[in-house]
Amino acid sequence: MQIDLSGRTALVTGSTQGIGQAIAIGLAQAGAHVVVNGRGADRVAAAVGTVRVESGSEMVTGAAGDLATEEGAAAVVAAVPTVDILVNNLGIFGAAAPLEIDDAEWRRYFEVNVLSAVRLIRAYLPGMKKQDWGRVLNLASDSAVVVPAEMIHYGMTKTSLLAVARGFAKDAAGTGVTVNSVLAGPTHTGGVEDFVRELVGDDLPWEQAQHEFMVRYRPQSLLQRLIEPEEIANLVVYLASPYASATTGGAVRVDGGYIDSILP
Repeated sequence: MQIDLSGRTALVTGSTQGIGQAIAIGLAQAGAHVVVNGRGADRVAAAVGTVRVESGSEMVTGAAGDLATEEGAAAVVAAVPTVDILVNNLGIFGAAAPLEIDDAEWRRYFEVNVLSAVRLIRAYLPGMKKQDWGRVLNLASDSAVVVPAEMIHYGMTKTSLLAVARGFAKDAAGTGVTVNSVLAGPTHTGGVEDFVRELVGDDLPWEQAQHEFMVRYRPQSLLQRLIEPEEIANLVVYLASPYASATTGGAVRVDGGYIDSILP
């Protein structure tokens, strides 16, 4: 299967590192013009250079803006008025004792992880519908279905993204626009390495620390290892392609078998 996204513009939010950057690289390798996003102009510029080198494509630009705010989202939309592929990857996560999460933290997680996606869908979906083609992909998580006790506030936002995708898929019904969620499992990124260390400590070598984390905190994983960002990106690139034209309103899993059910 040869995926060709030439002539398509893709905006990947939160793509200066980790899963977002891997997705940006994958989409650029498939021929899309990719827009890298992050809050700071310097980090965005550095990430643009990385994505160009890793993908072998010069069709990579940047748009800095804090999408957790209305002003930041407006700045990104002004810089990139139309997109064919929107990947809502931006998200924050962290461990917290459930009864110690205050109102401000609940609101912060909702603003960053959910409203950032809603703002951009509102901005870009009308143009996609008008041209009868488009892809919206929300990066959700196994935590949307299997909510961890130490990350209730995070799990809540990822569950919300499933509802957001399903609802907007209905709004786009009958067009060539598809809207889906991607249920990503525990993935090996710098942020996750820090999270693993929070839970299992700094004494163990990384391979042992990863194993301890999976055994103690993610024992349902059938993969029994962290997923690599490129493995998430492979699914996103497929869902962004014409080959996925009949997949919409769904929550598609790339979770290493973590979710212990036949359906999400």
